[in-house]
Amino acid sequence: MHDFNKPNILLSNRFRGFYPVVIDIETAGFDAKTNALLEIAAITLKMDSHGWLGKDAILHFHVKPFPGLTLHPEALAFNGIDPGNPLRGAVCESEALHAIFTLVRQGLNKSGCNRAILVAHNATFDLSFMNAAIARSNLKRNPFHPFVTFDTAALSGLVLGQTVLAKACTTAGISFDNSQAHSALYDTMQTAELFCELVNRWKRLGGWPLTQAVHV
Repeated sequence: MHDFNKPNILLSNRFRGFYPVVIDIETAGFDAKTNALLEIAAITLKMDSHGWLGKDAILHFHVKPFPGLTLHPEALAFNGIDPGNPLRGAVCESEALHAIFTLVRQGLNKSGCNRAILVAHNATFDLSFMNAAIARSNLKRNPFHPFVTFDTAALSGLVLGQTVLAKACTTAGISFDNSQAHSALYDTMQTAELFCELVNRWKRLGGWPLTQAVHV
């Protein structure tokens, strides 16, 4: 019999067996098939014995541009990334994704969840680049759902009336340093804080666990 007070059981039941993993990707353009992935960060989440969601493990990689993909100068100027800088310590796409997949599979086993789900701000963008990199790397056993996401832009629009990450964080009472924005690690940290606050706020308001409706 399951002990539903245990954190792993609480997490696996909270999102219908999905294991949320917060991802942010910095790129050299907007087209996932033709523009390079340059930076990726991932944060797994955990739930305590009272059902409050928080950050768990963190991974962050600078990524070498995949050969033949385009680097748009406008995108590089926007995110401040110099792909040719040897001090980046960049790794290839497959190495970064393999490490993230390994971490995620460990979390799946620990939590009792059955599939990872990407959490991101404007999640379609990050998922498209991650799926394109997975296809190029020919990696097997992708733990992420191929198209379902939790989009904090949409959730923030509903809960906070804001869709821009910086404004949503500020409205939620989370500090946001614009000078650090567009770093995959920083944006992932703030997106994770935001997602946990949205989920925990719903719990504080009495929206979770679900209660049986009372009919009069």
